Amino acid sequence: MKGPDLDREHSEKKRSLVEFLALYNDSLPFEFPRATAVLLVEYKRRYADQFKDGLWSLDLHRKKIMDWLPGHLKLLEP
Repeated sequence: MKGPDLDREHSEKKRSLVEFLALYNDSLPFEFPRATAVLLVEYKRRYADQFKDGLWSLDLHRKKIMDWLPGHLKLLEP
């Protein structure tokens, strides 16, 4: 009998922006740019169709943020 897939459950769990931000940055390799709340809010604004329930999940958003983030770090510049 196979038990629950805890990694999958962790990855698919719906999270608030604050929770997602902490998990995203915590598990990110050192050389990758870090996300900020400002950048995540902008991502969510641009891709609202990915947020039907308003929440974030690692399985749906982590890779997309990794790809999007490097080209949008200028949003943090004054």
